[in-house]
Amino acid sequence: MPITESMSLLWLSYGVLSLVVLLTGYLGLAFLPRLLRLPITWLVAGVMWMPARFRLPLLEEGDFYTGLAPAVVVATVAFLERNAEALMPALTLTLLGAGLGAVFGILLWWLGRRRDGAQVRQEPADDADDRRGAERREPVIG
Repeated sequence: MPITESMSLLWLSYGVLSLVVLLTGYLGLAFLPRLLRLPITWLVAGVMWMPARFRLPLLEEGDFYTGLAPAVVVATVAFLERNAEALMPALTLTLLGAGLGAVFGILLWWLGRRRDGAQVRQEPADDADDRRGAERREPVIG
């Protein structure tokens, strides 16, 4: 496999695995109301999917490898290396992704609430059967 395809395959596998994590997380939070479940799930999605640039020194003096990675990974590596210069932009992007994800989750909840409310219609009570003295009919099995 050529080296040019390895990065795209890495991002593809990361995307598929992150979708599995999000789906299982959403289903795991089924005990919560939708108002909490959607923002939490999309907050995690924002953290996992926000990209950030990184720069790694190579063995040769003065050469660097530059690429894209999830901001939370870049922030974690910068924290472990005690590299404040790389940590602040990556941490800012991670927090921005979390905030955007939470806002998107609240927006989805709000749009879903409006759609559910529009589908529920109050039907007028039909008291005509009660006034005519209709007998109650029991269900029959068989």
